[in-house]
Amino acid sequence: MAVQITIPRLGWSMEEGTFAGWRKADGDAVRRGDVLFELEGEKALQEIEAVDEGTLRIEADEPAVGAVLKVGAVIGWLTAAGETWPPSVSGGSGGSTANSAAGDSAVLSDAAADVAAADGASGSPAVRRLARQLKVDLQRVRGTGRGGRVTEDDVRSAAVQEPADIVPAAGISVNAAQRSTPRARRAARMHGIELSGLQGTGNGGRIREKDVLAAVAASGTQRSARTETGRTILQGRRAVIARRMRESRDRTVPVTITRTLNADNLVGLRNQFRSAGAEPVPAWHDLIAKLTAECIVKHPLMGTRWVGDDAVLPELQSVCLGLAVDTAEGLVVPALPHVRTKSLLQLARDSRAAIQRAREGRLSSADQTPAVFTISSLGGLGIDAFTPVINYPETAILGVGAIRRVPTVRDDDRIVVGQQLTLSLTFDHQVIDGAPAARFLQDLVQLLENPAAALLSAET
Repeated sequence: MAVQITIPRLGWSMEEGTFAGWRKADGDAVRRGDVLFELEGEKALQEIEAVDEGTLRIEADEPAVGAVLKVGAVIGWLTAAGETWPPSVSGGSGGSTANSAAGDSAVLSDAAADVAAADGASGSPAVRRLARQLKVDLQRVRGTGRGGRVTEDDVRSAAVQEPADIVPAAGISVNAAQRSTPRARRAARMHGIELSGLQGTGNGGRIREKDVLAAVAASGTQRSARTETGRTILQGRRAVIARRMRESRDRTVPVTITRTLNADNLVGLRNQFRSAGAEPVPAWHDLIAKLTAECIVKHPLMGTRWVGDDAVLPELQSVCLGLAVDTAEGLVVPALPHVRTKSLLQLARDSRAAIQRAREGRLSSADQTPAVFTISSLGGLGIDAFTPVINYPETAILGVGAIRRVPTVRDDDRIVVGQQLTLSLTFDHQVIDGAPAARFLQDLVQLLENPAAALLSAET
């Protein structure tokens, strides 16, 4: 019996992903563990491996590179020797009437299903989904696909005069688009680079973002991001970020409190690591994350997570924290597992690697482990205090500001130059009251003002 190939869920909150291209062709033999296709989820581009074996079957016009597909959508099949193809008469591989809840019926409303039944040849489920999103009447679209079927490109052309951002830009051939990563294509469009003239350094000669940026540097040209009137901004990763922001706004009652602390000892400790030749030197977020994990164990309410309509206290023995990372594609929050039980230097190595993976768009499944608390820093951009948005379903987030040299009044009334750091704590008032949040922040400040003793106690 033919086995469906569906869009997997790469993260707990993932509802859809961007198809980045097949790694196998129609008719290829597939074994378990073979990479079938690439999918861009909420945080990264991932290779999706086969969990079954057979012969790969794909409809000629489905799915298109760059198509946004719902989790569970059927995009192909694995057939056994001697099996007929296609497995049903109407629809494509993503919309065969043999599909169960994971297929057509999972993504079509009753009304849309009636339309599809009346005109099964109008387009695949992915095409009909896109038509509903763009409010395009398929009955008025002239199909250019096989047998006159409407393709996703036909729908986009009918919706706007300019093709959507995921369609290869002028001067980029289809072959070049298929042998390049989504990040490479975006960079090529931004900087006006011809992909067809580049030599890729990825697997099988695939063009990667760094190949495009190298070409930009070699040519001496630099083009700013497009800002044409009418350009769609909320696409891909940005659309996911927008949805997560709205979700946090709608499901939490955020309150932000701030506290300024004396960072002299914190700065001194980091300078000691640098003088001792530590590799790597712990970043500010490493020191803060390590001590925050200790403080959360003392104040477990700060690690509460929403599960449905209930708030649940997770296991906090090792503490998994999220670290907000600014990337070219927007904000990403990789997880830092076992913060409390790792040494500070190991945490520094792990966080540096996670940040690099986030910026290269290749986060692993381990990087997407559910965290209990997130740390976000704008200090490197000169911001002192801000109101960080809770990373739902977490219930609290810590904002880290800049460390500044300021006049400081000592206990003996002397005025000296000191180091000052401001922390901003946003918490969900549905779960955490103001006083417990203030006590947590107060204790965290005490740890950060005496970090050496706190770290020594934590690692013994």
